[in-house]
Amino acid sequence: MVQNGAIANSIAFVCFSSAALLVALQVRPLSRPVRSISTLSTPIAPETTVRSKVLLTTNPSTSEATKTTPKLVVDLSDRTVSFYQGNRLERQYPIAVGQPGWETPTGTFTVLDKIAYPTWQHPITGARIPPGRDNPLGDRWIGFWTDGTHQIGFHGTPDESLVGQAVSHGCLRMRNAHIRELFDRIEIGTLTLVKP
Repeated sequence: MVQNGAIANSIAFVCFSSAALLVALQVRPLSRPVRSISTLSTPIAPETTVRSKVLLTTNPSTSEATKTTPKLVVDLSDRTVSFYQGNRLERQYPIAVGQPGWETPTGTFTVLDKIAYPTWQHPITGARIPPGRDNPLGDRWIGFWTDGTHQIGFHGTPDESLVGQAVSHGCLRMRNAHIRELFDRIEIGTLTLVKP
């Protein structure tokens, strides 16, 4: 049997080209990347987010508001949260952060909700623990992130010896006296910056 090299090369070229084309058509960026809570590094924006340019002007009332606007700055590497009133540091608290595989998301957020005496729901089993001494959230919750199913925020803890360690499911645990103090000082909408 006589082999024709040109025909074999042409068939090989067509096969490889077809395979490359099929791969190219199958591999396309998703309009919204799939993320898990364990790998999320920025909040997921709603699909309906509208971005527009806004011309900002300064007026005296805005400047005064900036001087007194509260904000929270979390430093995950130092395991602290700092409370600022305007640009002035008012208080700094030690925190526990997310453990490996359940890292605390980084980025710019706002306080979404505040709950005194929250009920805790286990992120894996879904079991609910009512407010009380055994509740892992302590007696205060300040939420700043959600993917629609899971939530991450600041909360107290029944085991204050873990503050300063990477032990949570992404939340920021605080000593109970500290979370109560912070709870009373901030409002829903407070800017919350979480740095690596």
